[in-house]
Formats: sequence, C-alpha cells, structure tokens
Amino acid sequence: MTASETRKTKRQDNLSSDTDSKTEKSWSFWTVFSSTFLTIFLAEMGDKTQLATLLMSAESQSPWVVFAGAAMALIATSLLGVLIGYWLARRLSPKTLDIAVALLLLVITGLLVGDVLNS
Repeated sequence: MTASETRKTKRQDNLSSDTDSKTEKSWSFWTVFSSTFLTIFLAEMGDKTQLATLLMSAESQSPWVVFAGAAMALIATSLLGVLIGYWLARRLSPKTLDIAVALLLLVITGLLVGDVLNS
C-alpha cells in the first residue's frame, strides 16, 4: 500500500468514526427527548393541572392566554426540576439518589394515608 493510499484510508476511517459518533449522539438525544416527552405527556393527562387549565379556559373565554400561562408555568416547573436534578446528580451517586427519592415517596405516602385515615 502506498503512502497516499494509507492517508486516504485513514481519512475514510476518521470520517466513518465521526459519522458514527454523530449518529450515537443523535440517537441519544432523540431517545432522551422522546422518553421525557412521553413520560410528562402521559403523566399530565387527566392530572389536576390539566383539569385546572380546562376550567380556567372555560371560565375566562381566553383560551390562548390560559394556554400561554399554563405553558410558561410548566416550563418553569420543568426547568426547576431539571436544575435541581442536575445539581443533585453531581453530588450524589445514582444509588443514593434512588434511595433518597424512594424514602421521600414513602414519607409522602405515609402522610397521605394518615390524612385519609384521620378524615
């Protein structure tokens, strides 16, 4: 193999690896984006937030203003969740974070069950 053929092969290998890494990044982006979208979309269906938005839109007769307000509120709460999650992920291991969230959900469940039983 001549020197020019070797250089050509190396360039093709580099181009191929660049394309592969871009494909992996795109796949990762779309996987994360779509799973996040579907999770939030399905969680919000029939949620009290959606019902409140429905009622506000019906009462105000200004559906686009209600939409804008609801969208901004969802963006703000999502941003807060992302920033806190990012901050926690940098300081705690995934296992510690899983345990902490599980314990927090157990405490909330206990408080809700206690509230129902006391009613």
